[in-house]
Amino acid sequence: MRTDMQGDEAPVVLPHPVRAAYLAAEGFEDALAEELGRQGVEIMAWHGRLALSASPPVAAAWALDIWLEPELHSIASIGAAAALLRGRQRNWACHAVRHHRRATLIADRLPPVAARPLVFPAAAPTGHLGGWTLLAPDMLLLSTRKSSPFVNGAVPFVEDRVRPPSRAYLKLWEACARLGAWPMPGERCVDLGASPGGWTWAIAQCGAEVVAVDRADLAPQVAAMPGVTLRRESAFGIEPAELGAVDWMFSDIIAYPTRLLALARRWIAGGTARRIVMTIKFQGTTDHETAAAFAAIPGGRVLHLWHNKHELTFLWDREAAAPAGALPPG
Repeated sequence: MRTDMQGDEAPVVLPHPVRAAYLAAEGFEDALAEELGRQGVEIMAWHGRLALSASPPVAAAWALDIWLEPELHSIASIGAAAALLRGRQRNWACHAVRHHRRATLIADRLPPVAARPLVFPAAAPTGHLGGWTLLAPDMLLLSTRKSSPFVNGAVPFVEDRVRPPSRAYLKLWEACARLGAWPMPGERCVDLGASPGGWTWAIAQCGAEVVAVDRADLAPQVAAMPGVTLRRESAFGIEPAELGAVDWMFSDIIAYPTRLLALARRWIAGGTARRIVMTIKFQGTTDHETAAAFAAIPGGRVLHLWHNKHELTFLWDREAAAPAGALPPG
């Protein structure tokens, strides 16, 4: 059960030192708490969307960001807090929950960190970024290391609000930014369950060829794009060998997670795809067991993207699979 710190003036009492902090996406605190609980990680308290734990950090797909080396410091003044942060490193992002005016005055004394929307194609920032927050007016929690290079895990883009048939393309853009790679001219891609074509649009915009697989139509403006071919078939019925070698397999299919896991395993076993980007959509309760099975696939990882809803994103790279040629269990 979630336990929030109550009241701006109430003293914060933590029974143990904070050894990790996990930032949940808004509305997905319960999914993160369940995932951590499955790994034996107890949450001491919630500070906004930040789950504070006395256990060492673990991989958590439902965390937008993980503070890997938290430190708790008593601060005598705004200037002392800013001096402490500046003395540790240059770039900091504030997770503001309460004591907002005091946090703003501290942030004003730090070098500015630009969080401008990315223009796709763009890779994730490479600059070192720490996180900090005020648990109380005189108590600062900081971490010089965290898992996300983005401010509070948010990945905004300059959006195209005219041409794509839906906003689903933002998930593909974010996944590619996290990978530091995206479809290129001359590459061949497949988009499973493509209709109405948000992901197909994003792939074709990169200049790559894309085979869109769906029994339903693509939006007319997407179907007319150069390099787009529609195959009116079931995404689950088509065999990877039928399409030949592809640089990317993309999937934003709405289906039960166990069925998507079987699909991912079939494509990996088929050996025709170099990379996979697949959305794992949950219907009702979160299927943590299947999410963990995705994460256990060699060469793969599972993330909750900032643009995800009640879903995770599976990223897989054949070259990262170890040992070479290893197939997923089961």
